[in-house]
Amino acid sequence: MGRATGALLGLAIGDALGHRTEFEEIEHIAAWCPDWRELPLPEPALVTDDTQMTLALARGLRTALAAGPLEPSSLEPPVRAEFVAWYRSEENNRAPGRTCLTACWRLGKPALRWQQASEVGSKGCGANMRVAPVGLIPGLSDEQRSGAAQLQSALTHGHPTALAASDLTARTVRLLVEGAEPPELPGLLREYALANRTRYDERWLGDLAAHAQDPAPEHFTARGWDDCLSVLDRLDAALARPSLDGDPCGITGEGWIAEEAFATGLLCFLLLPDDPVAAVRRAAYSSGDSDSIACLTGAFAGARHGEAAWPSDWTGRIEYREELLALGELWDRP
Repeated sequence: MGRATGALLGLAIGDALGHRTEFEEIEHIAAWCPDWRELPLPEPALVTDDTQMTLALARGLRTALAAGPLEPSSLEPPVRAEFVAWYRSEENNRAPGRTCLTACWRLGKPALRWQQASEVGSKGCGANMRVAPVGLIPGLSDEQRSGAAQLQSALTHGHPTALAASDLTARTVRLLVEGAEPPELPGLLREYALANRTRYDERWLGDLAAHAQDPAPEHFTARGWDDCLSVLDRLDAALARPSLDGDPCGITGEGWIAEEAFATGLLCFLLLPDDPVAAVRRAAYSSGDSDSIACLTGAFAGARHGEAAWPSDWTGRIEYREELLALGELWDRP
């Protein structure tokens, strides 16, 4: 079925669709594409830093896993190296976020521990727009998956909400890969958030919480999960009165911050769970951080439906296609 391949292609397709519409108001998009159901994939189908950083994380994960079971000590060095390489690359010209640029610049200083490089005040969506590979890798324990999702976030975005939203995003991808039905997701994710609300994983995060102003690590963690629980309330309210024609950013948020990107991306998927192409179009035809929102929607839809979800003329021309396919094949193996 190729669920990993489907998720990776889907996130890149959503990214490319949203690349054209990011920063535009709905009325401006409507001037050149009146119906969101007909939003075209651009030609050429270029992606943004969302896909670039997803691939950087995926390469780092692949290197770490080649060395044995996934551990903080095996994950941080290769992912850090990949993030720094992305920062220095000539292809890093897709208007990346300031947090990623600042943190990756610091990560390039060997004398700095990664906790010192992290932007603990930023909960931008750059943390969870790239986390899907953590949800796609087979055979990880819940502790490994959660720890890896939070650590990769914390390398750049150290705010507790960025950590929690990244954990929740990877969890969603994994649930879909394992066959969870879309209507089950909000309840399953709420249970997960509540169960982890005050759990600070020092083995994976070290002293990151000490760089914030919270009285204890448990308070640090709770801040992040409370933001995610709040946006899940908004998601539930939106699903109780579903609307396909309203701007999703006006319902669950514009997506510039991690929890809103997660919720709005998931909303677009849950509104159209059996029509992946329509779901990513709906996500990209939005007034906020459209590429990141559609990137997440595409990852969710691809994780559910697999590689066959996407039109062959789209997958045939998406940027970075060969690397996306190679990583998907690696994680789709039995």
